[in-house]
Amino acid sequence: MEEKIPQDNLKVEKLSEKHKNILETFKTENVELKKFLVEDALRNQELVISNTYLWFYKPNNELVAYITILTDAIGIHGTGLGEYFQDKGILYKTLPALKIGRICVGTEYLDRGIGTYMIKFAMIKLLIIEHEAGCRFIFADVKREAVHFYKKLDFVILKLREKGTIPMYLDMIKQIETQRDEIRNQA
Repeated sequence: MEEKIPQDNLKVEKLSEKHKNILETFKTENVELKKFLVEDALRNQELVISNTYLWFYKPNNELVAYITILTDAIGIHGTGLGEYFQDKGILYKTLPALKIGRICVGTEYLDRGIGTYMIKFAMIKLLIIEHEAGCRFIFADVKREAVHFYKKLDFVILKLREKGTIPMYLDMIKQIETQRDEIRNQA
């Protein structure tokens, strides 16, 4: 396994028109994720559907990863999470969430910590959103081969499926409460 890349060696930029010419240089074996980045990410951003953030390796300014986030709702009806809220008298069928729509690390940079940095980046974005509007969960439809990665970061399977992706979520309530306590203590 290669050495972890220090976070200081990475820079993040929100996708914009200025990046259009470098998107093709992104190296991944996942054709679907490359196609999304090149063909759909900027258009979706212009349509205010999702935002994509590009991750560059500073020493050579190479595009090494990206994450696309958007707002969504988790369908909790008939799940353990739904039962938890039902026990608290909250009978909603869905709950607001920040969704990781796409996440991809370039082939040469896999297993070097960048995916974890991107999840932490999404967590920070959720804390910003939560400060203005209710949102406590990060959600992703996870490919089976990536379930272990998400579990390592405390994501929980919402509902097992026989085929396709597996819905997983991260409850950010502890981080939200910590942030609220810090704000109160500063006042």
